[in-house]
Amino acid sequence: MRTLAIIGSGDLGQQIAHFAISDNHYEKVVFFDDFTQEKSVGGFSIIGKSSDVEQKFKENRFDELIIAIGYNHMSTRTNIYKRFKDEIPFGRIIHSTTHVDVTAKIAEGVVIYPACVIDAYVEIEANVLINIGSLVAHHSIVGAHSFLSPRVAIAGFSKIGQCCILGINSTIIDNIKIKENSKLGAGAVVIKNLNESGLYVGNPVRFIRAHDSI
Repeated sequence: MRTLAIIGSGDLGQQIAHFAISDNHYEKVVFFDDFTQEKSVGGFSIIGKSSDVEQKFKENRFDELIIAIGYNHMSTRTNIYKRFKDEIPFGRIIHSTTHVDVTAKIAEGVVIYPACVIDAYVEIEANVLINIGSLVAHHSIVGAHSFLSPRVAIAGFSKIGQCCILGINSTIIDNIKIKENSKLGAGAVVIKNLNESGLYVGNPVRFIRAHDSI
């Protein structure tokens, strides 16, 4: 039996656990969580904190790891991945209702929710989460540790930098580059390159504030 360990037992972690089991990716799920004293959630055991991950792996308590830390804590999400990437094998969940072209490349630690489309020659880098109904069109790249909200649409030949947050229903036209550590608000429409890290909102997007003040 393959067991998935998830870091983070909140709503996001419980969603991922549900997909892991209901969509037949894993037979069992366990959690690690630094911020609860509970021993279980949603019928899944919480077997320790992030400091326990390596020891529990040595004890064969799980096979692969996924990080379920959301967009409010992007640096934590990134740092935890970097902490374990050479020590623990990362899993990958691509929901069975999602279309992934045979030419696409999906890295470790990625979670892709239902009803997404990952088009030809797309690259999804490590530790990315792509939420329900999103589209990444041909020859585009989504940088590591990024978070795509539901119904994001990325047109062809675009490049999303690392640690970006794309808000619900945001749209990126073709041949666009978005700098790392950028955040798009809900319904944002990007029609030119975003060369400064920070928060952008509107249609077309306008710069609101720098990354350090988000």
